[in-house]
Amino acid sequence: MTGQALADEREAGRYSPRRWAALAITLFAVLMDMVDNTVLNVALPSVQADLGASSSQLEWAVAGYTLAFAAAMLTGARLGDQFGRRRIYLLGLAGFVVASTLAGAAVNPEMLITSRVLQGAAAAMMVPQVLAMLQIEFPKSERPKAMSLYGLTFAVGGIGGPLLGGVLLEADLFGLDWRPIFYINIPVGVAAFIGALLLTRESRGEKLRGFDGRGTLIATAGLLCLLFPLVEGRELGWPWWTFALMAACPAVLWLFIRYEQRISDLGRSPIIAPSLLRHRGAVGGLLVAILFFCGMAYQLVMTVHLQVGEGYSPLRTGLTMVAFTVGVGIGSGFAPRLMPLGRRVVFLGCSIMAVGMVIITVTVDRYAGSLEPWHLAPGMIVSGLGMAMVAGTLVNIVLAKVPRSASGSASSLVNTAIQVGVATGVAIVATVYFSVLDGGNPPAEAAVTGLWTVVGLYVLAGLSAFVLPPGRVELVEDDSEDVSGSPTTSTGDRPPAVSREEAAVRP
Repeated sequence: MTGQALADEREAGRYSPRRWAALAITLFAVLMDMVDNTVLNVALPSVQADLGASSSQLEWAVAGYTLAFAAAMLTGARLGDQFGRRRIYLLGLAGFVVASTLAGAAVNPEMLITSRVLQGAAAAMMVPQVLAMLQIEFPKSERPKAMSLYGLTFAVGGIGGPLLGGVLLEADLFGLDWRPIFYINIPVGVAAFIGALLLTRESRGEKLRGFDGRGTLIATAGLLCLLFPLVEGRELGWPWWTFALMAACPAVLWLFIRYEQRISDLGRSPIIAPSLLRHRGAVGGLLVAILFFCGMAYQLVMTVHLQVGEGYSPLRTGLTMVAFTVGVGIGSGFAPRLMPLGRRVVFLGCSIMAVGMVIITVTVDRYAGSLEPWHLAPGMIVSGLGMAMVAGTLVNIVLAKVPRSASGSASSLVNTAIQVGVATGVAIVATVYFSVLDGGNPPAEAAVTGLWTVVGLYVLAGLSAFVLPPGRVELVEDDSEDVSGSPTTSTGDRPPAVSREEAAVRP
């Protein structure tokens, strides 16, 4: 047998033959997270009527999920590194199903809010493990396509929330009104749990040398300094302390980075390896991800405008947004092949997103009061194409120089950046949109103003792509560039070919 043939055989034995099926199953975690992040929005009037919730309680039912998810993300990733990503994924998925059941059975607003916080915390346990497992289970040649599917799941899930909510509200299954939007997670979650149990393999990062509890608290405080005022500021009228908290965020995060460096110097295990932040691709990619996902706030403008300004039902609203998913599906066919081109693809994709939003904005203005779903379809499809080009590419760029032993930390950073981007975009765009709407202006004028703000965000995201490294993106295949200093350990149903990367097989 030739040396190349032997290498090919060793490479084939390193990865599970069921990796694509395993990816499809584990992506349910990402899909469920994104759906549940938005599904409650279309059901808020029904929830208010049924539970007698105040506007503030409704806001917390939505915001509690986002805050808990973002705050617990870094901890969830680190737990996967230490105790096994498959184990923590399954634990988080089980917790998510239980929390969804409690949310559906809520008898008062307080129970609903508590259940939503538990949902967010459970999602923070399972979602970071998906990207970390993807890094380990796929060879370099297949990873761009797998990462593209991962990134696109966020986009599809964001659209799927309003659509699923509209369908279930319209159906009024068993006379349960809004509650099936949470109960639907029970059969889906159980099926995903069984599938993951059968198809996925266990993997771990470097063994923790003391859990960094203090670093966890500092990181959580820094994220809350930003996310809490962004989520609550508009409802509270932007009091002075919301701006003070946001101004404190950079200082707290700087303190976190310094503390993590100290922990690393002492030979203990930080939550985030400080050396991760020395990679231009990682830092630049996270920045672009925040700006890019700010633009997803267009969903809020369109969801509210179609119902308030155009008289659409929740179901018709969700169906109208499906055209975006069609564009994503078309783009996903060719986007993985462009991914190695790096920042040029990101710039082009952001530009296409901006063009799509311009088309939507002009359409909303042109057909105000008589807007039909087919009017919006061209702009939605163009925007979906741009999303397909950018979402997976950004993940690819962030992880390009990150070895698989650091995949848990890196995946938590990617997911945190996306959440920060979405929350920031909603705060900016909602403030602009509702300020115009509450000022007594026509609904179409408010929507057009909000959508032009979204166009500006995508233009800014496109320009920021030039902070990314130039040239082609090359993925790290092993731990030769390990930023954490510790090898990855992974176990599964096949013996490994490279002992540094994957340890003995667990039956």
